Amino acid sequence: MSDLKLRPEISFTETFFCSAFAACFAELCTIPLDTAKVRLQLQKKTVSEDGVSVSKYRGLLGTVATIAREEGLSALWKGIIAGLHRQCIYGGLRVGLYDPVKTFLVGSDFVGDIPLYQKIFAAFLTGAIAIAVANPTDLVKVRLQAEGKLLSGVPRRYYGTLDAYYTIVRQEGLAALWTGLGPNIARNALINAAELASYDQVKQTILRIPGFMDNVFTHILAGLGAGFFAVCIGSPIDVVKSRMMGDSGYKNTLDCFIKTLKNEGISAFYKGFLPNFGRLGSWNVIMFLTLEQAKKVFIREVYVD
Repeated sequence: MSDLKLRPEISFTETFFCSAFAACFAELCTIPLDTAKVRLQLQKKTVSEDGVSVSKYRGLLGTVATIAREEGLSALWKGIIAGLHRQCIYGGLRVGLYDPVKTFLVGSDFVGDIPLYQKIFAAFLTGAIAIAVANPTDLVKVRLQAEGKLLSGVPRRYYGTLDAYYTIVRQEGLAALWTGLGPNIARNALINAAELASYDQVKQTILRIPGFMDNVFTHILAGLGAGFFAVCIGSPIDVVKSRMMGDSGYKNTLDCFIKTLKNEGISAFYKGFLPNFGRLGSWNVIMFLTLEQAKKVFIREVYVD
């Protein structure tokens, strides 16, 4: 018994449940910021009668205020049901698969700190797999968020989450639920690699500093780092994804990219950058804090050689 060591252990099913719960809680708390981000990204330049370029939405707080004033507070939570559907699947899979994939890549007999590039590759793979499964939920969420205040007499495209799924399949075909899959895989694989690998690495680095412990403060710092890296890397792809899902007028990913670049310039790919960071930064802090606490319920110590 003296040669045995205690090691924390948690199953894939338990990790999936914890991460799905944490992701849903974070989604519920931050979806108003996500709605503002989507509106800013879908917003296109308009020119007034005097030739001046004007924008309906300006900045994070301005966009939130405009939506609340014109459409009511409940409009800020548009797409929340589809968002929760998405996080149950995507959030559960991307985190639940991360540790098993890391172990597979380095081998079960590996001892020591896993190299950063292996963490990045593992998170990239799990992000791609998870969003390939969850893409229909993401599409419906964006479509519902994109619908603003309608003129009197103009019918809504969708009358709820389930109606959106049904209407899209009926009008556009089953394959339409995977519209934007290419940029969505690219975005979520990259963002997941940035989020999980950076959280893992930042947390590991902080814990090496004397005086720091595996506590809430460490989780907050690591979560903010994860959100920052995710936005810097994923913002251009996020804009293309939102536009393709919100507007069926684009032929494909490249067409969306070229038209956006030609009509609005390179800055269009960083539309909503601050609300995106505000959303992803706060989302990551809430998600990882909740995840760490939820995992404590299931983690058990086991003896290993």
